[in-house]
Amino acid sequence: MIQTLKNRWYRSHLSDEKYAFLYEDAPADEFVVYDTETTGLNPKKDEILSIGAVKIKANKIITSEKFEIFVKPTCEISETSIKIHQIRNIDLQNGCDPLDALDKFLHFIGSRVLVGYYLEFDVAMINKYLKPHLGIKLPNKQIEVSGIYHDKKIKFIPDGTIDLRFDTIMNDLGLPIFGKHDAINDAIMTAMMYVKLKNTPRL
Repeated sequence: MIQTLKNRWYRSHLSDEKYAFLYEDAPADEFVVYDTETTGLNPKKDEILSIGAVKIKANKIITSEKFEIFVKPTCEISETSIKIHQIRNIDLQNGCDPLDALDKFLHFIGSRVLVGYYLEFDVAMINKYLKPHLGIKLPNKQIEVSGIYHDKKIKFIPDGTIDLRFDTIMNDLGLPIFGKHDAINDAIMTAMMYVKLKNTPRL
């Protein structure tokens, strides 16, 4: 209810009606799983370097409709950041302008439900650009895979501690871990997590 009211308020403040499609009814049984690579972990000061996303339709991951884009930052990437995501400054010389990347991303996701691993951070990074540009925040419903995993595990070990690390969840679900952790690979692996969790009554 609260989220519905928030969305109505933001809808009234949308500065460009070209993006009204974000508030349409979401397609039935369709989801978009996405991930971002960034210069750091602070949405207030850090920037997006790349976005990877893939669609799920009727429990099938549609890799033929994946989305991948690199974004040119306003400043040099630090060595510490490069060690984490392996994206170098030279890799982003032909990167997209942040607002162009945002436009392409919004048209890719439409009004679909968003799925992610620690999705709150990735949504905050998109909103960092979206709010000043269009006056709104992402209105899409959001599903957190680590939350689904936790809720399924805790039923059988109520007094236990649940390890929510990405690789731990992948291993526990018997899913393959891709060698390179980047936005698109992480999005596809997270999609695999979601489909497996959605169709596994008990872990």
